[in-house]
Amino acid sequence: MMKLAKLFAIASAAVLVMACGTSEVEGSKEVQALLPTKGQVDTTSYMLGVNFGLAMTQNNFGDLNIAMVRKGMNDALNAKEGEPMDSVFVKQFKMDPSEMNMIINSFLQKRMAYEGALNKEKGDAFRRDFIAKNSADTTATGIVYLIQDSGSELHATSDRDTVKVNYRGTTIDGKEFDANEGATFPLNRVIRGWTEGMKLVGEGGKITLVIPANLAYGERGNRGIAPNSTLIFDVDLLEVHPFVEKEEPAKK
Repeated sequence: MMKLAKLFAIASAAVLVMACGTSEVEGSKEVQALLPTKGQVDTTSYMLGVNFGLAMTQNNFGDLNIAMVRKGMNDALNAKEGEPMDSVFVKQFKMDPSEMNMIINSFLQKRMAYEGALNKEKGDAFRRDFIAKNSADTTATGIVYLIQDSGSELHATSDRDTVKVNYRGTTIDGKEFDANEGATFPLNRVIRGWTEGMKLVGEGGKITLVIPANLAYGERGNRGIAPNSTLIFDVDLLEVHPFVEKEEPAKK
């Protein structure tokens, strides 16, 4: 999540641009010629608006009341008395701006709780439907899996075994978030759903894993994966390399 300080810095910059557009221009013609052109003002104003809009989107603010956003900016522009955030200044607002960290954090926490609960609800329903439609199996931990090719008798059995795979990862709405060919990794270095799921199929096999959030990225999500997301992986298990303990060198 973007730090609120950065978000407020963007908002403050937007307010400054608005203020610049309403201030009386002073100085000689030579001095005024040093100012940005109207085109530059318009372009910068637009880009700050885009930046502020992206900040709101990326921080999961959801559908905000844009009229109230404008009102807050206008109130900031029209505040004439006191220094920012002192007792005289804050009296010019409908609400105390010094409380905005608390208010916005509370808002975002509720948004995150809602999104997490909704994603879990959707993920649970998706796994039930996947089992019914594909006659898929499920593990005791809740992983739903469908084996297209069981592969050889060589299976990963230890969390320290290494596998080589081709895979594609999507969310339940079909959005691809990751894909790789020839990726090699030990099973104790991946999400728990992979650690368990790769033991269900043999070398040379193909499997689809539908992994619940608690065995993936959980309540926090990860780099574009929303909180409590159920994830789908289509995996070709190319190679299995059992872990071998290194022998201690003989003492002389």
